[in-house]
Amino acid sequence: MIDPLLLRTDPEAVKRSQRVRGEDEAVVDQALAADAARRASLAEFETLRAEQKEFGAQVKTASKEEKPALIARAQELAAGVKAAEARAKEAEAEFERVSERIENVVIEGVPAGGEESFVTLREVGAIPSFDFEPRDHLELGEMLGAIDMERGAKVSGARFYFLRGVGARLELALMNLALDRALANGFIPLITPTLVKPEIMRGTGFLGQHASEVYHLPEQDLFLTGTSEVALAGYHADEIIDLSDGPIRYAGWSTCYRSEAGSHGKDTRGILRVHQFNKLEMFVYTSPDEAEAEHERLVAWQEEMLGSLGLSYRVIDVAAGDLGSSAARKYDIEAWIPTQGTYRELTSTSNCTTYQSRRLATRFRTESGKTAPVATLNGTLATTRWLVAILETHQRADGSVVVPEALRPYLGGLEVLVPLVSAGA
Repeated sequence: MIDPLLLRTDPEAVKRSQRVRGEDEAVVDQALAADAARRASLAEFETLRAEQKEFGAQVKTASKEEKPALIARAQELAAGVKAAEARAKEAEAEFERVSERIENVVIEGVPAGGEESFVTLREVGAIPSFDFEPRDHLELGEMLGAIDMERGAKVSGARFYFLRGVGARLELALMNLALDRALANGFIPLITPTLVKPEIMRGTGFLGQHASEVYHLPEQDLFLTGTSEVALAGYHADEIIDLSDGPIRYAGWSTCYRSEAGSHGKDTRGILRVHQFNKLEMFVYTSPDEAEAEHERLVAWQEEMLGSLGLSYRVIDVAAGDLGSSAARKYDIEAWIPTQGTYRELTSTSNCTTYQSRRLATRFRTESGKTAPVATLNGTLATTRWLVAILETHQRADGSVVVPEALRPYLGGLEVLVPLVSAGA
C-alpha cells in the first residue's frame, strides 16, 4: 500500500511513478480525494465521540429532574456516534480500495519503459563455445535419465515433469549448496506452507496484475503460492519485529506453483517454464533506510552462486513497466543458454520498500520508540530452472555433463554425469 503521507505531501512523485510504469495516474487524484474524505469522516467521528463522553459526565452529575431529558439527548448522541463510526469505516475501506490500485513508487533511477527497456549493468563470464553442435537441456536430460517430460504429462498434464536419477540428485545438490551459502550469510532456514489465505496473498501484491498466474482452491479459499516470498512476507504479519541487531533474513525452501496464464506457446520444451518447481528464496526484513544497501547484498550473493557454478550471466536493472506491483526496483540475473543463443532469467531480486509491510501491518520500533513499517526484500538463490543452464553450459560432445566443482561435495564427489543412452543411439 502506498504511504498516505507521501501521497498527500508529494502526489506528483506518485504520479511520475505511475507514468513510468505505464499505469493510470488518475488513480492518484482519486486516492487523494478518498484520503481527504477518510480524514474528514474520522475527524467527525472523533468530535462526536468526545462530545458524547463529555455529555455522559454531565448526565452522571445531573439532578433527578434533569436526567430524563439528558438521557434522551445522550441516546441521540450515541446514535450519531455510531452512524459517524460507520461512515468513517466506510471511508477507510474506500481509501484502501482506491489506494491499493496504486503500485509501489519506483526508486529514482529505475529505467522507464516496458519489458525490453531494461538496462544491462554488467556481463560476467565468457559466452560458452563448443566444437560440436550443442544439445539442449531436454535432450541432455533424457540421455542422462534425468528429466522425464512424457510421464510428467501423463500424470499431470502439459508443463509437468519428473526429475529422476541424477536429475533429482542434481536439483537437491543445488538447493543444498544454496542453503549452505544462505546459512553462511546469516539466513534462518524455513520450509514454508505453499497454501496461504487470501489476505496474505493480497498483502504481498500477487492478486493484482499476476492474479491470473495464481492457482486458487475456491472451496477452501486458499491460494497455492508461486514463491515462498508470499508465506515469508506473511510470517510476521500484524507484528512489531526487533531490528535492533540489523536485518532479519530468512531462506524459504518450497515447491512453487504457477499457472503460466497467457504464456501458451512460449518455452514449452523442457523445464524452462513449468507449472511446478522448487526454489530457495531469500527474504529480508530491514529498516527502510537500509533497504537499498541490502538489495545490493542480495544481488552479490546471487552472483556468487552463479559464478561458483561456472555460468555466464548478465545483471539487468528491470524497467518500471516490467516491475511487479510491489517492487520499487528489481534486478534480474540472466544466464547464457547456449542452444537459445541468448540470456534467460535465472534469478530476480526486488526491493519492495514498505509496500508489503503496510498491507500486512509489519512494523519495527525506530530509535525514537515509535513504530514504523519495515522494508521487505526478496531474491532467488536457487531454483529448478538453473538446471537448464548447468546442463547446457557444461555439456560435452558425447552427451556427458561436467559437474561444477561447487556441487560435487553434494553429489558424493561425482565429477561427470554420464549418459544412459549413448550419443549415437
